[in-house]
Amino acid sequence: MSQIAQLSEAEIEARFHVTGTLPIAFMLVGFARTKDQFTVSFGGEDVMLTTLLDAQPAGDRLVLDCSGSADINRRFLESRHNVFAGRPGGIHVQFTTGQATEVNFEGSKAFAVPLPKHIVRLQRRDTFRIETPRGKPLQFFGRLAGGKLLNCPAHDISVAGLGMTALSLPDGLAPGDRLENCHFALPEDEHELFFSATVRHITPQVGRTGLQQWRIGLHFENMPAVEENRIQRYIAKVERERHELLAK
Repeated sequence: MSQIAQLSEAEIEARFHVTGTLPIAFMLVGFARTKDQFTVSFGGEDVMLTTLLDAQPAGDRLVLDCSGSADINRRFLESRHNVFAGRPGGIHVQFTTGQATEVNFEGSKAFAVPLPKHIVRLQRRDTFRIETPRGKPLQFFGRLAGGKLLNCPAHDISVAGLGMTALSLPDGLAPGDRLENCHFALPEDEHELFFSATVRHITPQVGRTGLQQWRIGLHFENMPAVEENRIQRYIAKVERERHELLAK
């Protein structure tokens, strides 16, 4: 299991949250200088790829490049909650901003959003993991070495792996085992994700009803980058929906 999945919210904030206007602006200016690209998820299902242009602490704004699509740009300006995610230097970075405005930056049209209140910057060995909705869990399917099917609901997910809950364990399943022909479907996606996976841990647990359960941690193998992006968009969507629910 990812290290971050075992931490409390306070520990995550202390270890991975960058806070303060000047430290946040300094970090974002660095991303702008290296022209690192970020995926922005907004408006429910919309996603656009952008490059940060500048961070201005005095004006409390982050300037970013526009999309090549006028329709996407229009919808982005209407969004009040925008989740940015990228991997500058191979390190996962994620932050949330408010509504954008259209500005002129160095003679060209651009967007400006308020500086984020904090930035989540994970270390190289950590990935941002969320619990999946319990009402409609993701269903994992994979083949064991002997050909037997393993089908379990997912408990949590990151771009690097999946945590599952099982009521019983197939004979012989152990950490280090490689599962082939694995697949699962993200909600509302037309196509399933296909990959191989390695069992990282099997942890016995007692459920709320007193029944014996097992938590199985999987690490994705050969997951294409385009599929990782689909997982990241799903994570951002779940995060956004939970944020909006708490805000009500």
